Amino acid sequence: MMFRNRIDAGQQLVAALAQWRGTSPLIFAIPRGAVPMGKVVADGLEGELDVVLIRKLHAPGNPEFAVGAVDETGWSYIADYAARAGATPEYLRREIAAELETMRRRRAQYTPVRPPLDPAGRIAIVVDDGLATGATMIAALHALRARAPRRLICAVPVASEEAVAAVGAYCDEVVCLSTPPGFYAVGQFYRDFRQVDDAEVVDLLREVGTKARSPG
Repeated sequence: MMFRNRIDAGQQLVAALAQWRGTSPLIFAIPRGAVPMGKVVADGLEGELDVVLIRKLHAPGNPEFAVGAVDETGWSYIADYAARAGATPEYLRREIAAELETMRRRRAQYTPVRPPLDPAGRIAIVVDDGLATGATMIAALHALRARAPRRLICAVPVASEEAVAAVGAYCDEVVCLSTPPGFYAVGQFYRDFRQVDDAEVVDLLREVGTKARSPG
């Protein structure tokens, strides 16, 4: 399966998640790439959009390869292959500290006038543009599970079979449109996989916040 772009992928996820339309779901997008997709899903399901801040922990000398991930609270998921990739305990401590600082800056930038939306007792759907190792999604699901949603769903357009298996233990349901063979990188399944910058994320969240505050 090849997606035109993240908007196309989001529209297809809406169809796959249609049973949750009208339940006031919370859509949590993992910045930055998944935020435009999350907006499409939130609009399509008549839900609300927020971000769940997670940062990958990169392998030494290989920023494209994740050896784990960390959430805003400092909880980290470390893959079982991290040591083989050269990630020593001291390296991981430095990486986690640096990524926590990045998340602090981004939270202040993304949602400066409100706290994160509370998923307690609600349907929480976590979206990303795809899963390679699943490390980032696992950290996101762990962060949200601690906040007691009624149901926790991972929703992605494309993923490796290994990633789907890995994330399944951290949520109630995985919705994945495609698990193609020969999975190498998420971007190979998008014709347009341009970078999403902070300004676009801020604009989308500001638009959502403005609508939420508007009367009627």
